[in-house]
Amino acid sequence: MKVYLNAILILTVLSILSCGPEKQPSSSGQLKAVIQQVDSFKPFDRGRYPLGLHTDSVFRAEAEFAEKKLEELAGLERSTLSETEKISLDLLKFVLQDQSDYYRQNMHWNPITSDGGFHLNLNYRIRPLTNIKEAQAYLEMLGAIPEFTRQHISLLRKSLESGTSQPRIIFKNYASTYNQHIVEDVDSSLFFGPLSKLPEIIPDLKRDSMAIAGRQLIRDSVIPSFLKIREFFEGEYIPNTREAIGVSTTPEGAEFYQNRINYYTTTDSYTAKDIHEKGLKEVARIRKEMLAILEETGFRGSLDEFMDYLRKEPQFYATSGEELLKQARDIAKRIDAQLPAFFKTLPRRPYGVKKVPDALAPIYTGGRYSPPGAPTQPGYYLVNTYKLDSRPLYVLPSLTAHEAVPGHHLQGALNNELGDSIPGFRKNLYLSAYGEGWALYTETLAGEMGIYTTPYERFGKLTYEMWRACRLVVDTGIHAFGWTREEVVEYMAKNTALSIHEINTETDRYIAWPGQAISYKIGELKIRELRALAEKELGKDFDIREFHEVILEQGTVTLPILEERINAYITKNKADRAAI
Repeated sequence: MKVYLNAILILTVLSILSCGPEKQPSSSGQLKAVIQQVDSFKPFDRGRYPLGLHTDSVFRAEAEFAEKKLEELAGLERSTLSETEKISLDLLKFVLQDQSDYYRQNMHWNPITSDGGFHLNLNYRIRPLTNIKEAQAYLEMLGAIPEFTRQHISLLRKSLESGTSQPRIIFKNYASTYNQHIVEDVDSSLFFGPLSKLPEIIPDLKRDSMAIAGRQLIRDSVIPSFLKIREFFEGEYIPNTREAIGVSTTPEGAEFYQNRINYYTTTDSYTAKDIHEKGLKEVARIRKEMLAILEETGFRGSLDEFMDYLRKEPQFYATSGEELLKQARDIAKRIDAQLPAFFKTLPRRPYGVKKVPDALAPIYTGGRYSPPGAPTQPGYYLVNTYKLDSRPLYVLPSLTAHEAVPGHHLQGALNNELGDSIPGFRKNLYLSAYGEGWALYTETLAGEMGIYTTPYERFGKLTYEMWRACRLVVDTGIHAFGWTREEVVEYMAKNTALSIHEINTETDRYIAWPGQAISYKIGELKIRELRALAEKELGKDFDIREFHEVILEQGTVTLPILEERINAYITKNKADRAAI
């Protein structure tokens, strides 16, 4: 019996020893687990709040969650991850850090800019409705506007109390952002538009009941909300906003601006001084190219006189909004035809071209891309048809390439169509240095496609490039070096061919949105630098379609990740060539 028991004991010990300690999940498994937790994190009931819950407690909960996940990610063994997983890890850390910064830096207290914000964003929800589900969701959204308004007014009051509000100077034309929706006739409300054109797939009785419900919601919820918004802005907020325009004049503003520089360049490699000096160099370079085209046109006069001529000469402007839209559509289709020669992979989702909504147009830039709001909707290239004498036709090819294809629509649609190996958070990720840098790069690419047909259009391309170079100078000028608004306008007027109206709207944008404007040129310079490197290293083996595939195939990335990928692409291409 004793021998038998000893045998059992030995087997038991051996069994325990063979099992060892409890097996830990791999770094890959841990990463997937954190990503799933991030994707499923819900600090509030989204069904109850269709427009979100925008309170200090929610933003704090998001920040604390992000900080906890960052701690978990810090312990992962990066070397065991695949390339895609490493990119996901780096991007997730970047996103989570900004989520923490957003709350810790009190950015949620400023949910408005000169041409955007909580109430303006509601305009993008006014879209055609294709089925009952979309129509019901739209009605729920209308009903949520009063609470949505109350939440944001509460946040804006905190910005006043803390001395971090937006500057008063940007609000000169702000009334149009809310007055457009204060109407006496409910049926004339822009918010009623989608309900007045419900598709026939919805039964007649249902369409009628939805229209009735929509009228009541607009009368009882929407219009009173915009009345409250007007009362708040004109009676309380705007009169008490700060006078100084630079964010560095606010409490801890210099540190905040450096934080935004790091975020919008996706790297910690730059100071405000670095960016300012880089901008001055780019302005000088582009100015030389402008002078060469000036000579080509045969214009007799200085560059300043030429740009003044371009601002005033009628032949360079459309005489109607529809003419401007037609020209934009023509350019877009000409670019569409060139895409297969420059890209291996093209997006499935189409895009449309339409005018900027009337409520936004007076304070809007010349054009912008609006991504789809639902799986059944296209993206839209929005063209501003307001104040036509400030919308020159010679910049339309550059604008179209940037906002539609091969710019924002192509890149954004491909990003959303990434395969199953790419986690969901990356498919919806947007980083300005990558996205805006890519879009600005495509303005030069449009020249390679033969889209610029006159010296004036090529000059227009340079004016857009100059505009983004000037942003490096004026954004840092405003927020780090004490420039006045007048100095910014003067510098932009001297160095760009933008209309004075557009210079004014752009200047207000830079004042209200510290750091964002620098992302375009910084990102574009990096992509052009990487392309020049690839062309030099690969010589005749350089393939533009393959290069663009490497830039786009992993979706939105930071500039350091992009540089690492291109260096790896060059190394692999050389190795493959040597092996032949």
